[in-house]
Amino acid sequence: MSQLNIGVVVGSARRDSFSKKVAEELVSYLPESYQVHFLKIDQLELFNQDYDDDGTTPNSWKTFREEVKGMDAYIFVTPEYNRSIPPVLKNALDIASRPYGQNNWSGKPGAVVSVSPGATGAFGANHHLRQVLSFLNIYTMQQPEVYLSNIGDLLDENGNIIEGTRGFLKSATEAYTDWVSKFKG
Repeated sequence: MSQLNIGVVVGSARRDSFSKKVAEELVSYLPESYQVHFLKIDQLELFNQDYDDDGTTPNSWKTFREEVKGMDAYIFVTPEYNRSIPPVLKNALDIASRPYGQNNWSGKPGAVVSVSPGATGAFGANHHLRQVLSFLNIYTMQQPEVYLSNIGDLLDENGNIIEGTRGFLKSATEAYTDWVSKFKG
């Protein structure tokens, strides 16, 4: 397989984010032919269509749109805020899907992973994100579904992901690799 560019979008801006820790673990299992790019979303100005309409598009948006466009596939790892995705993630999705008719996410495979310190595994965020990605024409992997609940219990005393969870993440990553190959084989 030729080299593929994989865009990883972590839906949390928090420095010590559980989502970031999980994303870093996931990408450690990807094949060497996958070039991983963590797409930075925490410095993007809030979306406002007026910027594009007025020709005052922020440089951060232009750069981000080009980065998204250059990816072959995506992995989204998100926490849950009030049963949905964090605003920083929705903002990034909106920015790279605009201006209208210039959706840079479209037609590419993706995976959704949700992480929560609570018992639901960010179920609400996972499904809201899938709904948005469907509209953006990202083909999300359906199985396995990855909901990591009680994330604090899935870390050892040094903050590393425990063995059983690592095994699950490895198998999910293998399924993702198979999923991507259906589109980018």
